[in-house]
Amino acid sequence: MSTEDQRQVNYQSSSKFTGIQLEKPTTYAAGLPAVKVALQHALKEMGVTKSTQGLFKMNQKNGFDCPGCAWPDPEERSKLGEYCENGVKALAEEATNKHVDAAFFSKHSIQDIAQWSDYRIGKSGRITQPMVLKPNQKFYEPISWEEAFNLIAQELHQLAHPDEAVFYTSGRSSNEAAFLYGLFSRAFGTNNMPDCSNMCHESSGVALSETLGIGKGSVKLEDFDEAEVVMVIGQNPGTNHPRMLSALEKCKANGGKIISINPLVEPGLVRFKNPQEINGIIGHGQSLTDYYLQVKINQDVSLLQAICKKLKILQDQRGQVFDLEFINQYTHGYEDLTQHLDQLDINELVELCGVEEALIDDVVDLLAQNNKIIICWAMGLTQHKNGVENIKACVNLLLLKGSLGKPGAGTCPVRGHSNVQGDRTVGIMHYVSPHLNKAIKQVFNFEAPTQTGVDVVHSIQAMHAGKAKVFIALGGNFVSAASDTIFTAEALQKCNLTVQISTKLNRSHTIAGKTALILPTLGRSEMDLRYGKPRHFTVENSMGKVHRSKGILPPASKQLKSEPEIIGGIAHTYFGKTHPVAWDTLSKDYDLLREKMSETLKGFDHINEKSKGSGFYLPNNVRDLDFSMLPHQKAQFSICKTPNHQLKKDEFLLMTIRSHDQFNTTIYGLDDRYRGIYNERRVVLMNESDMKDYELNSLDIIDLSSHYNNKERKVSRFLVVPYNIPKGNLAAYFPETNPLIPIDQFADKSHTPISKSVIVKIKKAAQ
Repeated sequence: MSTEDQRQVNYQSSSKFTGIQLEKPTTYAAGLPAVKVALQHALKEMGVTKSTQGLFKMNQKNGFDCPGCAWPDPEERSKLGEYCENGVKALAEEATNKHVDAAFFSKHSIQDIAQWSDYRIGKSGRITQPMVLKPNQKFYEPISWEEAFNLIAQELHQLAHPDEAVFYTSGRSSNEAAFLYGLFSRAFGTNNMPDCSNMCHESSGVALSETLGIGKGSVKLEDFDEAEVVMVIGQNPGTNHPRMLSALEKCKANGGKIISINPLVEPGLVRFKNPQEINGIIGHGQSLTDYYLQVKINQDVSLLQAICKKLKILQDQRGQVFDLEFINQYTHGYEDLTQHLDQLDINELVELCGVEEALIDDVVDLLAQNNKIIICWAMGLTQHKNGVENIKACVNLLLLKGSLGKPGAGTCPVRGHSNVQGDRTVGIMHYVSPHLNKAIKQVFNFEAPTQTGVDVVHSIQAMHAGKAKVFIALGGNFVSAASDTIFTAEALQKCNLTVQISTKLNRSHTIAGKTALILPTLGRSEMDLRYGKPRHFTVENSMGKVHRSKGILPPASKQLKSEPEIIGGIAHTYFGKTHPVAWDTLSKDYDLLREKMSETLKGFDHINEKSKGSGFYLPNNVRDLDFSMLPHQKAQFSICKTPNHQLKKDEFLLMTIRSHDQFNTTIYGLDDRYRGIYNERRVVLMNESDMKDYELNSLDIIDLSSHYNNKERKVSRFLVVPYNIPKGNLAAYFPETNPLIPIDQFADKSHTPISKSVIVKIKKAAQ
């Protein structure tokens, strides 16, 4: 075997079991166990001093934004700490004392590392110096920043066309870094700017833009205080956005009701023990969900249509259920929607969604009496073939009730990463924005490209086909996050150059192009100094508020650069001194960079001043009930099709999920405490009735396969865990089951992979 053949490692993830232990799922989220686990992670990774310094500054007005989720901070911050268990874990991962340096890479080849589990790879530590993997070599070697920038510039200059480069962005990046990155991509000549939104919330952006005129939610945090009803659909806040539980707790204390709709009964939606309150420590905490609708996977439209149809029946019988004044003044398509609802068979809808009709009736009665309604959702709605229509069905309900543009009501897509929404706001998008192109011409004096670029799935296809040859990632773990893992790995390995701008080691560093670079960057929590003075970034939270973030911890290495400095270094080296953009200056002077952002972007006027303290909200037309940019200048009702997967007798519908010891592709540990699964990730949650039909016992080993377009994809050796999940449905963790998701199966319009509704078959494996 040649050296080159030895380098072409495929995606590997350890299939060895780690000693599973099962307990009953918990009946609540947070409480003292969350405090204990959080402190254990912090002290193990950071030590006492760094833990204390970091935790008391995280999410504070004069500190740094949590590197985890995008849930907003309240105006009045807790003095005990404005963070959750998973926020502590995120900080511990970023500020770990473990380092990955040249000595580490000289000891471990990429083949060695590729055999490790994602957990072990992530726990290796922070990358402390630039590294290069040269052609036909197996070990990364040190490289200077200047040499790295020259190498990238050389490869970019050799491309036959700008569209042969792909510039990927993760949601962790700051507004400043993302803006500069998008500016460089456009100056280079391409809109090939896929980002993590393409894999997660793109369906939200498309649906909300088409129906309400803006691809963001409309609520503010304080709206939860006034909401009469909060619907949480396809979301598990206890694990993915734990600080949201405080908002739900406050809603309940103010008399609000909560409806949860999810295939799994998640403890974080049942009861919350707030560890900052006496009742959360020695009491029973706060019961959250009033009505739990355990819907079948991807039958949310069926359920929402059943609810809307029953509401219409009540409206026809007694009136005052729909807000007809709101509908007449602000919406278009009401008659078409009501005619569509009349044609639907309520018995068929109830059977499809799998929810008891009496429970649906209780929810309908509640919704009929209230109009301050918030609907929250996450990837449980977006990652389906009909992901866009899932969101439009939510909008239909809100429009019928007039639940927009008023306190305590509106849309609330809960973003998964701390600045994924901000990246899109400042220009990270693969489609063309004529307004942004015009502004770039006026401010920076160059013509931005007018050809639509590629999103995530199409960038992977382009690389696999040899049409894209350079891949640069601003953060993230692309190979583990994307669908069809083997195909994605093959695509990256076909590139002439792959560049990963990273804080920590992850699996994508083992899936290398012919030449590969790892460029280490500062973490969110670390001091970013220039001439000895600290600099700060800005980020946008899940509800459209922009605020500053300033790191306070010592950097992991003196060789680290900030993301803007890395981007500026690449751009300056590529363009030289003749380009109209002063890349080197902008990348170091953040105040100047923000001034240019304010000249270019809508709503960013005076950002340097306005981002201080709690920050400022960006314009939101839904809050103002301004739908002038839409057809008929009104919000749009939508006709949504009822999903019908037509499963065969030997098929299941699988949704990929996170464990509680996980954030996106970062694995903090091997426990899923709330679901009672310890020390193992290779599991499949299965209905006990289905297990009986297949003659399976708890912890039997099975293989899974998907079959799309005459291609079979497999993952092997997963343990069966009996669980409260609808019959015919399965759940398993990602990224372990991402290889089952076909690259060519994605949501209509948004192209978001079908990660939450993959048709699979199972087969009992050798024990």
